[in-house]
Amino acid sequence: MVRLVSSVRRSLLYSLADSYLAVGLQLASTLIISRLLTPTEVGIYAVAAVLAAMASTFRDFGVAEYLIQERDLTTAKIRAALAANLAMSWLMALVLFMSSGAVADFYREPGVADVMRILSVNFLLIPFGAVTIAYFRRELNFRPIFWGGLLANVTSFVVAIAAALNGLGYLSLAWASLAGVVVTVAVSVLWRSAGFPWLPSLVGFAEVLRFGKHASGIYMYGQIGKSAPEAVIGRVLDMASVAYYSRANGLLEIFNRTVAKAVLPVCLPYFSQESRLGHETQVGYLRATSLLTVVGWPFFLVAGMVAFSAIRLIYGPQWMPAVQYTQILCLAAVFELPYFLANEVLIAQGRIDQSNRLQLLVQGVRLASLSLIVPFGMLGLCWGLVAASLIGAFISHLYLHRIINLRFTDVVKACLGSAGVAIFCVVPVGFLVLLVPQNENNYATVMAGSALVASVSWFIALFAFDHPLLAELRRLRKK
Repeated sequence: MVRLVSSVRRSLLYSLADSYLAVGLQLASTLIISRLLTPTEVGIYAVAAVLAAMASTFRDFGVAEYLIQERDLTTAKIRAALAANLAMSWLMALVLFMSSGAVADFYREPGVADVMRILSVNFLLIPFGAVTIAYFRRELNFRPIFWGGLLANVTSFVVAIAAALNGLGYLSLAWASLAGVVVTVAVSVLWRSAGFPWLPSLVGFAEVLRFGKHASGIYMYGQIGKSAPEAVIGRVLDMASVAYYSRANGLLEIFNRTVAKAVLPVCLPYFSQESRLGHETQVGYLRATSLLTVVGWPFFLVAGMVAFSAIRLIYGPQWMPAVQYTQILCLAAVFELPYFLANEVLIAQGRIDQSNRLQLLVQGVRLASLSLIVPFGMLGLCWGLVAASLIGAFISHLYLHRIINLRFTDVVKACLGSAGVAIFCVVPVGFLVLLVPQNENNYATVMAGSALVASVSWFIALFAFDHPLLAELRRLRKK
């Protein structure tokens, strides 16, 4: 047990480092790209990227999850997983390439087709690294994943800026994506062990398909729910509105990329190993949720309060319509966070079918909320997403209560300290922005002051509420 916890902490450090470096490069890239490309150009890429992301749910086909949760993993099963990944990825590459013209006609924007064709090449390459990376995750070996991510992000950053400076417009982001995938695959191939299987096989293929049909549904529904706002806005309104929503959501993505994206890859193998050892997953889930909310809740609430300064500083003056959308979306993120890891728990328990149904219900509610864009425009859509987050949290709890006997009082107790820390951070920042209203002349000063006040308050609050994260930070300091 001690060895497992140590591996989890080491893996989490690698994953966090990967995410922080990626966000640093992304922020630097965004600062430059937002000033080199117009909202329409960013919107063109966003629509094509959304469609590629939806296709990626079929491409992955739950292969990584199959390899991670499988109790008795053999060489034959790894080869079967590779065969399934190759088949689905190449099929999706063909679909993406062939449908690009029709999609461009639908959106009345030929640039969408150009981006989709470039992104389809990613699907041809990814299988050669995806299975290896999944195996690294299963073994909680995040060192090669860290180096692959770092090199890929640096490459994407350089390619995006160079291409934009040379006038490639929205294609700059597409070529940057492809360059990053090439580097990721190359690193994973070079790092794989000598005995790791290279060739696909149909032996055990049916077993992978049975698992994959449920897993792909989970991530397909999730990706549809995540991508649907851009797709709906692009059709009902215009490409500039897509870009404004994308930028509003992009501010929230800072948390997803620095924390959530680092936590998720570690949680599934951790929960799975706990299940294989016969331990109660409920305890690990509540602890992970407590650590996640103590970072996420203060971030989202403070980000909503200083949205004007953050948007102005990061993206520039042409993106200010995104401010009001950011504030509403931050509220939606607060409600989602306590049940952010629900699907990972169900998959680790071997209840892939229940996870599939949960995702279908949650994303169905989210899709229904998008209909508010018709009578109320962008604001209606954003408030609909807040309502969908509340309902989704309620549904997720019902499933976790049934599968792992999770009680609502346990969730409240686990998150109580996080709520106290969040309030402790928000109050002084609230006073600051009331005393110094944000405007074009002071946005940088307000942003810096708010970040400083929030950071100091957060550290003080960890001690005041004796939050479990404090013990993890002390252990890290000793090491």
